[in-house]
This record gives sequence, structure tokens and C-alpha cells, in this order.
Amino acid sequence: MGDALRVGLVGVGRISGAYLSTLPRLPGLALTRIADIDVERARAAARQVPGAVAVMPGELYAADDVDLVLNLTIPKAHAQVALDAIAAGKHVYNEKPLSLGTSQARDLLAAAKHAGVRIGCAPDTVLGTGVQTARAALDAGEIGLPVAAAAFMTTPGHELWHPAPEFYYQPGGGPLLDMGPYYLTALVTLLGPVRRVIGMSAAAHETRFVGSGPRAGERFAVEVPTHVTGVLEHTGGALTTLMMSFDVWHARLPRIEVYGTEGSLSVPDPNGFAGTVRIARARQDAWSDLPERGGYQNAARGYGVADMARAIAGGTAHRAAGELAYHVLDVMESMLASAQAGLAVEITSSCARPAPVPLGVRPDEA
Repeated sequence: MGDALRVGLVGVGRISGAYLSTLPRLPGLALTRIADIDVERARAAARQVPGAVAVMPGELYAADDVDLVLNLTIPKAHAQVALDAIAAGKHVYNEKPLSLGTSQARDLLAAAKHAGVRIGCAPDTVLGTGVQTARAALDAGEIGLPVAAAAFMTTPGHELWHPAPEFYYQPGGGPLLDMGPYYLTALVTLLGPVRRVIGMSAAAHETRFVGSGPRAGERFAVEVPTHVTGVLEHTGGALTTLMMSFDVWHARLPRIEVYGTEGSLSVPDPNGFAGTVRIARARQDAWSDLPERGGYQNAARGYGVADMARAIAGGTAHRAAGELAYHVLDVMESMLASAQAGLAVEITSSCARPAPVPLGVRPDEA
């Protein structure tokens, strides 16, 4: 394993499969321990990774062969798992969101600073060629000064495919907190942090039903808004129109578009790493495809952890950082507060715009 950063994974849920298929091939990382409150699930996952050992979470935090805890638990457990790991002197990389709210997130960042460890957080999709190519075009001034953007995530609901979807409709869930991190992290990467928001929200149904699996047809309560829309004012002056919804069938809307004084950019799905970036220049009718200009190629979930490992080894800033995730969480929380109060909300946090990812580098090189 050499000087590889040793990773302990906590939480063998649905998303863990994506990480388990990626982490073993990433430079600078060694997956050593896997934990879950269901030890049989941990053992099944460990069998997929040569050298990994299945343990209970407490054993993982205390293990001498774990430098970083990869926290893939459900959102309501993110804060406590991270705090337990930090107390044991481990770096932490959380799945999104960073925590259920900014109060918990502030405690996490303060605890990490006090312990001298780092916090990273998904999504790392913005490190792929899709968003990074769009960023390279923006930074080169190819559409002039960014004036506005639009971002839409619409679906009729995750219960149609997820066999246990209740947590998507409980505090910490909903379309904004579930999918918003992908879109907002991309928007901050492209246009910089947000200084003010105004939002509105609604819920089309009081209950939903499980649409697949052994519990199909079982009803459960909806506890959060399922349609959130509003406007973000970025510090650079651009205005983004945002809509996140679990209440929309068959919409024909862009994922993300950025509009500048000299043209427009179409950005691929920020829930993925790649995709085609398209540009329409001023006074030209046609859209054209841009070649890849930045980002980790053939990336997948876990590249943010490898990027963090490089930064820890080199004493530099990692891109999928806790401060960025905190700002995104602050924006989402403020949108919901704005919707409830009917007033614009000033964003008190900010963050550095992450460094761009050069095209063609590996995570241990960038």
C-alpha cells in the first residue's frame, strides 16, 4: 500500500456500490476497512475488495490502518458519524449533504479544525469533464460576461424506483437537499458563490407510496417540500433561476444553461461526470459541441476522495471541500427559509471557487 491514504468506508447502502467499484483502481488510496450496522452487509462488501476487512463502525474509527473515513450513511447520520471519526483523529469525506443543517455543519467544520483533520464532501461529479469543460469555456470568456443561468431537476419522485424511499421525504431529504447539491456545486464551480436567494416551495401530495420491491403499494407521509424554486444572486452578479422538483412528469427543460453577453453554454447533467458541453455564440443560430477542455477523464464516484488524498499528501487545498459543501448547504437552507418567510435571504457564508481540473491528469497529479 506504500504511502496510500488508507480509507475506511462506513455505510453499505445503495450508493456504496459506485464507490466500491471505483476506489480500488484510484491512485493514492487503499480501502482497508468496511463497516455497517448490519455486519453481514459489511462482510459482503468486503469480499469485493481484496485486503478489506469487515468491522463494526466503532472498530473502524479506532483502527490504526484507517486515515480517512468515507461516510456513506443516510443523511441524518452524516453529522454523528463524521464527529465520531474526527474524535478518533481521522479525516472525513461525507456523502452529500454535509449534514442535515448548517448548525450541525458548523460543528463539524469546527471539530475538524480543532483536531487538525480535513473534511471533504460529495458531490465530486463537478471534477469530471462535463462541468470542467464548461468552466474552461467560461474562464476563457467564450460567452462573454455571465449574466444569468437556469438549472432544472425534475422527476415525479424517487419512490418509483427506490424500494425504501421514505428518507427522501423526511427532513434532510426532498428534491433540494437530495439533488440540489449536484446543481448548486456545479453553479458555484462555474459562477462563484451565492450572496442572496429568494425561494418558494410546495408539496403536491401529503403521502406517497412505494412503487417497487417487496413493500410496493405501502404508503408513507411526506414531511418536506417536494417542489422548490427560486433565484440565486451570485457574488459576480449573475442570476440563476433554480427549480428542483419531485412533482413533475415529462419536463423538457435544460439541466444547466449559462447565458452570457456573447453567447450561451449548455452544461450536461451535474449528477454525472461527463457529457457534451454545447455553445451557441452571439449572432449565430446553431449550437455546436465543445471538445473536452478540463476535468478528470472517465471519472466516477470516489475521485473526490482521491483528489483529497493528493491534497493531504501535498499540503494543498482539496476541491470537494467541506467549506464548499457548507456554502451549498447554507444556500439550500436559506432557500427553504425564504420560501417559508416570503422574503429574500442574505447568505452569510462564502467559499473559495475550487481550482480547475486540467484535462488529462490523474487525481494524484492535479
